[in-house]
Amino acid sequence: MRSRSGGRPTLEEVAARAGVGRGTVSRVINGSPRVSDATRAAVEAAVAELGYVPNTAARALAANRTDAIALVVPEPETRFFAEPYFSDMLKGVGAELSDTEMQLLLIFAGSDRERRRLAQYLAAHRVDGVLLVSVHADDPLPDLLAQLEIPAVISGPRSAAETLTSVDSDNYGGGRSAVEHLLSRGRRKIAHITGRLDVYGAQRRVDGYRDALSDAGQEVDELLIETGDFTEEGGRRAMTKLLGRCPDLDAVFAGSDVMAAGARQVLREEGRRIPDDVALVGYDDSAIARHMDPPLTSVRQPIEEMGRRMIDLLLSEIADRRPAVSRGLERRQVVLATELVARASS
Repeated sequence: MRSRSGGRPTLEEVAARAGVGRGTVSRVINGSPRVSDATRAAVEAAVAELGYVPNTAARALAANRTDAIALVVPEPETRFFAEPYFSDMLKGVGAELSDTEMQLLLIFAGSDRERRRLAQYLAAHRVDGVLLVSVHADDPLPDLLAQLEIPAVISGPRSAAETLTSVDSDNYGGGRSAVEHLLSRGRRKIAHITGRLDVYGAQRRVDGYRDALSDAGQEVDELLIETGDFTEEGGRRAMTKLLGRCPDLDAVFAGSDVMAAGARQVLREEGRRIPDDVALVGYDDSAIARHMDPPLTSVRQPIEEMGRRMIDLLLSEIADRRPAVSRGLERRQVVLATELVARASS
């Protein structure tokens, strides 16, 4: 139905048709719970009859909102496109946002120049909220977001004392289950290629590795632990060092599938058969694990679900208009379960 003026139907015309005030129509359109079911039904019927379409740009401006969320990755672009973790996270975020009117901005902040530019962008409040993925312990971005009072959710806390809302997988339990699996297969000299240790999740996987060995009555040999960086080349370097120090190792737990792929290359070059000579376990249960030869045993973390939960929490903080920490609320830290998926490599 056309507006009386012959143009696009207005909010006032919807209000007149429904027999309510303009403010009531606005509350219905914005999903406010402070409207009775009967009134909501009358407004929705008027909207349908008139063919009214809300002006989202005007609504955002009036509410001092941008209807935009930034997914900030403080890593080089090369790492983002090389590791399945990021694409799976993006898939979960996108799926959860698809039913909203929010736009998603992907922002890389891997260099000092990119970080300075991002700081200026955020200070101008050009987004309603921020998702932070792959944050290191010394990263200043979370503190900047808190200072600016921009709602934010982080994928994995920076430490046990994290002040921002966070979503993570059970890294401790995942590391522990990988080692317990290898011990159950009779392996006794189990090496660990860690991720970057300025990432709290990598630290927790090491804790799980250590405790699983200790609880099994095995001494933790520091020579069997080598720091990696979540890259394939990092896995290669770490595996080379481990074989040089401990040539009789019989198992390797890598802190990511990508590093496990690098370790596998070195093991094969050195004539080590997988799993006959050396069992191999990765982390993430990505497509890399399923397509490796032999298929890789890996700890599955629900990365897409993590992305969905991050969006849920962020939209809640945006609706409250301020981050939880600035409202004096207890921080929300969601931890999702991991699962070991056994395959032929172990």
